[in-house]
Amino acid sequence: MTKILIADDHQMFIDGLKSMLEGIEGVEVIGQATNGNEIVEMCTHTKADVVIMDVSMPGMDGIEATREIVRKNSKIKILGLSMHNDRNFISGLLKTGASGYILKNTGKEELMSALEAVCSGGSYLGREVSNTLLDTFMKKDKRFQQDEKLSHREEEVLESITMGLTTHEIAKKLFISKNTVETHRKNLLYKLGARNTAELITKAYKKGLIQ
Repeated sequence: MTKILIADDHQMFIDGLKSMLEGIEGVEVIGQATNGNEIVEMCTHTKADVVIMDVSMPGMDGIEATREIVRKNSKIKILGLSMHNDRNFISGLLKTGASGYILKNTGKEELMSALEAVCSGGSYLGREVSNTLLDTFMKKDKRFQQDEKLSHREEEVLESITMGLTTHEIAKKLFISKNTVETHRKNLLYKLGARNTAELITKAYKKGLIQ
């Protein structure tokens, strides 16, 4: 018998998922939680085999909850089930030790295939999820071939960021709108593979883009 816990901050979704799983031979839903803290606690005193984990929850989110659960008990398998078909959410969850990731528009048949895969020690990615990761990989490959070249304006914005100027100050200095500054900032984060301003500056120094 595969014992399942469900973590999602929407009770209606939990009820629907439980209804979908009811009556399936060899599957039993033994508990539910509406946030990361609750599901981490439940995993310490229940003998669950799989946690169906929502990524976005209040307080401790699904990514942090997965990290904690896997750290404490690597035998529990985590299957991400989310509305977010986004590289950051997908890779964020998988990097913490999740065995699979499918979307909330998934049908019963694919859900069962995913559960079967992770319970047997394998991994599972939904078709749309796989396409997202493949598309991201191909875009990255193309970007690296272009040697991550920055435009002249991006170089100006990057230099201003390293000087500690705010978006408003950069816009005023370069005679462009604040929205344009933010667009250049996002492009810089993407091209340098940075998650925030601090990491952007660090990577720019390492690459010799700023002195």
